[in-house]
Formats: sequence, C-alpha cells, structure tokens
Amino acid sequence: MISKEEYKKKKAWGLLTSIDLFNCEPKTLRSRKKIEMYIIKLCNLIEMKRFGEPIIVRFGANPDVYGFSAVQLIETSCISGHFSEENNSIYIDIFSCKWYDQEKAVEFTKEFFGAENVKFNIVLRGEGAVTSCGDFALRVL
Repeated sequence: MISKEEYKKKKAWGLLTSIDLFNCEPKTLRSRKKIEMYIIKLCNLIEMKRFGEPIIVRFGANPDVYGFSAVQLIETSCISGHFSEENNSIYIDIFSCKWYDQEKAVEFTKEFFGAENVKFNIVLRGEGAVTSCGDFALRVL
C-alpha cells in the first residue's frame, strides 16, 4: 500500500488501484442496482466526489465477455469496472490524483461482491510530475 506521506513525497500525478476479483457472488455482479450501490458506497468510503451518475451498461457479443461495464467520473479522475458473468469475475480500476486508502478500497470491494479470491496492483502514475493535484472544476462548453 502507498501511504499518504509516500504519495506526497514522490510527487505523483495519480494513484491507480487495479482489483481483480474471482468467484464472486453471481447475483451481485449481475445486478445493475447492486453495481450502482457499490460505486456510490466506494466513493463515499474513499472520499471521492462523484461527478454525475454512474454509467452502467450490460453488453457483449460473446458469452466470455458478456456482462456489465461501469464508469463513474470523479472530480479527480474515474472509477471503472468490468463484470464477467461467464466466470463470475470482476475487474475494477480506481484512478485518482487525490490520495485514497487503497486497503479500504480493496477490502470493501472484496466483501461487497463476496469474492473468494482477490488480486490487486497499486501504481503511482506520473511520479515526480507535479507538486500538487490542486482543485479541479469541469466546465461544459
């Protein structure tokens, strides 16, 4: 895990946590409502400000890729997920230029989807690129 102090010290542009979940609760990963609930609760847990509502779409021409995909814009980047119904696996990416508690995110995600197994990777993006993320505003032109 990357501490807040380490994140600041390395002057990274952002923090990416990729979470792979296996043998998840089938009903949960097939429910649009549950996926939306997960996104909202995750954003609250890791203190990310959501921008708009989650985009959640179910599609896939082949059974091995069929399932929901989701994106939630946040003020400091986005959270995305892909939910494979064929093998009850889920692939979540949390990217933000604001530091967040990765351990909380991984544990919450594992518990929410009832995953038997989880793998995760944490990457600092743009290390040394900035001195601070700053405040962001989105304007529609």
